[in-house]
Order: sequence, then C-alpha cells, then structure tokens
Amino acid sequence: MNFLALTLAVGTGLLASQATAAENRCGWVQNPTPGNYWLDDRDGSWTILTQGSDLEPDGIDNMPDFSAGQFVQTNGYYGYACACMSVETDKAEMRITEIRSVKQLPLSKCKNDRTLPNPEG
Repeated sequence: MNFLALTLAVGTGLLASQATAAENRCGWVQNPTPGNYWLDDRDGSWTILTQGSDLEPDGIDNMPDFSAGQFVQTNGYYGYACACMSVETDKAEMRITEIRSVKQLPLSKCKNDRTLPNPEG
C-alpha cells in the first residue's frame, strides 16, 4: 500500500512540474515572410516556425492575426508586432516548442523596453 501511495505522489509531482514548465516571454514577434516566425526577447532570438521545416511548435494555432492589432508592415502583409507569449522552449536550440497563449501588446511596450533589440524591417 505504501508503494502505491509513493507512486501516486511521485506521479502527481511530475505532472505538477510539467504543468508549470511554461515560461512567459515578451518581445518582438517577427513574421517577415510566409511561414517564418520568431520572437526576439531579452534573452535572444527564439525560432517559432521556419518555412519548409518539419518542426512546428504545439499550439501554433494559438498565434493570433497580429495585423488585427498594432502591427508594422515591412513586406506586404508581413512584419512585426509586440507580444507576450506563454511558451515552452528548447533553450539549447533557442526554439519555442509549445505555444500556450499569446497576448499582443501596444508597440510602445516593446519600443520602450531597453532590453530588447530593434525589430528588423
């Protein structure tokens, strides 16, 4: 009986740690061309999606239509916006592996953040 209780406790602990693995990352979400997305935040440039790659983060459907909010067009319908994202990452590869949620912010939020690089475009 004690083994069963220990197994349940360990399993519950693992699930809880997985549930809290998301990070909040804020910065410039860039979409310069079709199928190419990345997030530039204070820690660097995080690949979200690359055209022609088989790697796609879970939750990619959580990406909003950034052009519906404050958005800078740099290439036709493509460009950049400011956002905070709840994500899981592969830090070694600087890749976003899961997108849980995205909140678009006013451009001024990122423009006034001195820890962020200037967006491309």
